[in-house]
Amino acid sequence: MTNASIGAERLERRMARGCDFLGSETAILCGAMSWVSERNLVAAISNAGGFGVIACGAMTPELLDAEIAGTKALTSKPFGVNLITMHPALFDLIEVCARHRVTHVVLAGGLPPKGSLEAIKATGAKVIAFAPALALAKKLIRSGADALVIEGMEAGGHIGPVSTSVLAQEMLPEVADQVPVFVAGGIGRGEAIAGYLDMGAAGVQLGTRFVCATESIAHPAFKKAFLRASARDAVASVQIDPRLPVIPVRALKNAGGELFTAKQREVAQMLDEGGVAMAEAQLQIEHYWAGALRRAVIDGDVEHGSLMAGQSVGMVTKEEPAAEIIATLMAEAAQALEKRAA
Repeated sequence: MTNASIGAERLERRMARGCDFLGSETAILCGAMSWVSERNLVAAISNAGGFGVIACGAMTPELLDAEIAGTKALTSKPFGVNLITMHPALFDLIEVCARHRVTHVVLAGGLPPKGSLEAIKATGAKVIAFAPALALAKKLIRSGADALVIEGMEAGGHIGPVSTSVLAQEMLPEVADQVPVFVAGGIGRGEAIAGYLDMGAAGVQLGTRFVCATESIAHPAFKKAFLRASARDAVASVQIDPRLPVIPVRALKNAGGELFTAKQREVAQMLDEGGVAMAEAQLQIEHYWAGALRRAVIDGDVEHGSLMAGQSVGMVTKEEPAAEIIATLMAEAAQALEKRAA
């Protein structure tokens, strides 16, 4: 065997568990990014051997129904659907996934409400859950989660407080033997993928790296902002009121960030005046993000919209097909594993 084929063979072996679980050729999940991870990008990633995931976000059941149908028209390969646990119509959305025989449902954003895991598993789908801490990971496994995503604060969009490298060290040795674990947050090259696979991950999840895929419908101005940005431009939002536990969001610095601070003040004042209940206040913040993100991704308002991006944005240097991105990542990972053989 040549050294190169040794690297490729090692990579295949390390990814085998993740590939078996996902039903894909490579154990690379695409992070669910609202407005970006829709039928075109999802199908392109699945067709290229990765695993695309539709971002349901704030979609109604009718919209999700159309999106899944649209994705199926573009690919016969497996793909997943990401559902936000705080969505008021969560159980209706699960029903939509069941009707379409979606094979994998990803639950993100807080502990799944009572009965939701069971409802998904009853449809025959596999449940992939986000686990922000070790205790929660163990609880999710006990509750029946089939796989976990551990995502560090380097990621784009909603983030937790701990870095990917720390989460991976803390959690992989404890839970990777029980269920497949996918590592996410700040991954931009194949060398990092090889490292996490070596630590026991079944695969990885990347979002930011796919935003500038040719097949991504993100506005040219949105893509341009990504191509110009460096890692330090992707900053986390600041919480201004301790009563409003706003999950920080990582995005590229722009005027939209200041608008969000103003929005928090407005919602906090409504709380003060008893105008809204806490759950409603948090929902308002979520809707704000959905709207701000749409303005940037779809309308191209990169000044006032939200440019959600992970710190790996500095490694996004050109617009290229999803298949090329995956091929590059796999080649880099194989080369890293081949060097370790030396």
